[in-house]
Amino acid sequence: MGGDRLATHCGGGTDGWGLASSPWSAPFTRIPEPRLQPSTPTFLTTFALILCAAAVTTVVFHRLRQPVILGYLLAGLLVGPHIMTAMTADHATTETLAEVGVILLLFAVGLEFSVRRLLRVGGSVAITSIIDVSLMAWLGIGVARVLGWSFREALFTGAMITASSTTIIAKTFEERGIDRKLRDQVMGVLVVEDLVAVLFLAGLGSLTGGAASPSLLVTVLRMFTLLFIWVTIGLVVVPRLIRRIVKTVRAETIVITSIGLCFAFALLARALGYSVALGGFIAGSLIAESGKGPQVAELVKPVRDIFAAVFFVAVGMLIDPALIAQHWAVVVLLTVVVIVGKVVSVSLGAFLAGRGTQAAVRTGLSMAQIGEFSFIIVSLGVATGAVREFLFPVAVAVSAITTLATPLLIGSSGRITSWVDRKLPRPLQTYATLYASWVDQLRRAPVRRTRGALLRGLVQWLVLDAVLTAVVVIAAFLLYPAVARALAGRVEPQLTAIALAVVAVAVATPFGMGIGRTARAIAMALARTALPSTGAVDRADAPRRALVVTLEISILLLTALPVLAITQPFVPPFRGALLLGAVLGLLAITAWRSARNLEGHIRAGAEILVDAVRSALPPEQGTAEMMIPTMEGAADRFTTATHMLPGLGVPTPFRVEPLHYAAGRTLAELGVRGRTGASILGVTRGDTAIPAPSKTERLEAGDLLVLVGTQESVDAAIQLLQRG
Repeated sequence: MGGDRLATHCGGGTDGWGLASSPWSAPFTRIPEPRLQPSTPTFLTTFALILCAAAVTTVVFHRLRQPVILGYLLAGLLVGPHIMTAMTADHATTETLAEVGVILLLFAVGLEFSVRRLLRVGGSVAITSIIDVSLMAWLGIGVARVLGWSFREALFTGAMITASSTTIIAKTFEERGIDRKLRDQVMGVLVVEDLVAVLFLAGLGSLTGGAASPSLLVTVLRMFTLLFIWVTIGLVVVPRLIRRIVKTVRAETIVITSIGLCFAFALLARALGYSVALGGFIAGSLIAESGKGPQVAELVKPVRDIFAAVFFVAVGMLIDPALIAQHWAVVVLLTVVVIVGKVVSVSLGAFLAGRGTQAAVRTGLSMAQIGEFSFIIVSLGVATGAVREFLFPVAVAVSAITTLATPLLIGSSGRITSWVDRKLPRPLQTYATLYASWVDQLRRAPVRRTRGALLRGLVQWLVLDAVLTAVVVIAAFLLYPAVARALAGRVEPQLTAIALAVVAVAVATPFGMGIGRTARAIAMALARTALPSTGAVDRADAPRRALVVTLEISILLLTALPVLAITQPFVPPFRGALLLGAVLGLLAITAWRSARNLEGHIRAGAEILVDAVRSALPPEQGTAEMMIPTMEGAADRFTTATHMLPGLGVPTPFRVEPLHYAAGRTLAELGVRGRTGASILGVTRGDTAIPAPSKTERLEAGDLLVLVGTQESVDAAIQLLQRG
């Protein structure tokens, strides 16, 4: 079958599987016709060429311990029209195969997604995801506007750099044997990112470049129809159908039914004007709701892997080295934005969620790349005419560079986290350790119904103020053309813009002040839940004041960053960040002062706890496991001192034995805080007490240490001290 007959059979560029309506059509229009003989069976030749090239590069990249996706992209470059024109794959056939691949790829993502799993990701993942997605979208839109790109190109750029690559991260974690805690945190954030990327696909799919764009009413009706079928019909019919079919225990029946549903929903999404990839995701998510998602995913995995490889090879075929060389500055800029932005946004979000410095930085380093969703989003923009064609190879180049950097960043995460910890001022080091323990106490603290109702009410006011602020800013932008026309000839356009901006600021100021007041009230309520008052002498006052400031910063970021991302297309680039930066700067100064004041509290607590350890533990005791029962049985000054010093996390005693890894090493060599997140609050050596030891202190056999931090970090610190 020739390429022309294949196109005619598939819809001929008009409907159904037509090439003109495919999100791959616009990118592939630049590829010249393949130089194959007219009698050559084009489909078979192209399919064999793609898979053989992918097989060779996959083996090579596997031997080099590099992500195989890079091998697929290289294979596409080799069989594409820009390197070896004598072996170029047929563009129409490749386009059809790539569309099948993207449907199956999103189908597999949907199989791992479910409403139940989304609800289980927890507050830590939710906080990290909100800060990550909002900050990256804001950066992408802002950079595009600084470069002078169009409104639509800015939106697609912002969406392009929000989602990290699930495929790349999963394979890298599998190869390097990453611990479960970090893997669960990263995968939880990826679930939310994937959902946001799907929402971007749905929203941006209605942005076309021509005059035939659907009206707002038609767009709303299409969205409502899709949601109705997804939520009402799909959730009622598909999960029950899959559960019945799985009972047949016939793998063939399960595979065919699942893939049939996948392509049926892909066609439905296209009929409603959305990407076929969105339809594949919906089908996968509905099957996941049946509870049989993992079983179906395992059965369809070979089919998915084949066509996913074809998809990435097709992406590689679109890499035009000349076009990338022409836009090399944009590639470098977006690569820096992705790596730095992802590391900072994810690390900041994870830290504020109470993950600790070490875990937060490792999470950020793991997610510093973009991948498959970026290709799908940008290809949709090129196909609809919303973005220029150069953005696709730029996105592929940025993804390739960041993908290549991912194993290096993950492999060096231990050294980087230790370096970050060493560079922090001492007050911030201890402050960061204790903040994680405070958030851990907040998670486990019972919340009374009255306080829960109060917090819900405050959160509702916070969301309302944020929404109204965004509405005012966007309304001012949308009203400007009408106001400028009404005042034309009487007032200069620049003065009109300034006046409208002043009015918008005046109207939005009360809402902004409301956000600040509500954030303060929520922070106070949460801090009192984590660190309640301790009687006539409030010993928790110093740590509580520090916690209030940090929670206030967290709440402001969670509220302001989404507002900045939403309003960024309508205001001058990064203008709103100046106000947010000023407010956060003032709060950062307050946080630094609180950390300095906390040092006195910590030093006094260290002296008390070290003295308690020295008097409560006889020198003949051997191991940390034997210490705690002995202390509990003997009136236990250590426990009493711990209760008198709230805000110090979970103080835990530990004795250094002669065979322990820690014996004879300095605290700087051990890097306990940078590697585990726990801190050594004090050391007892015979009759000598060393509260808050310096990093040059060398531990000796028989030393009694007091470790503080979350229970998880303290357990990790004990393992490090014992076995290295």
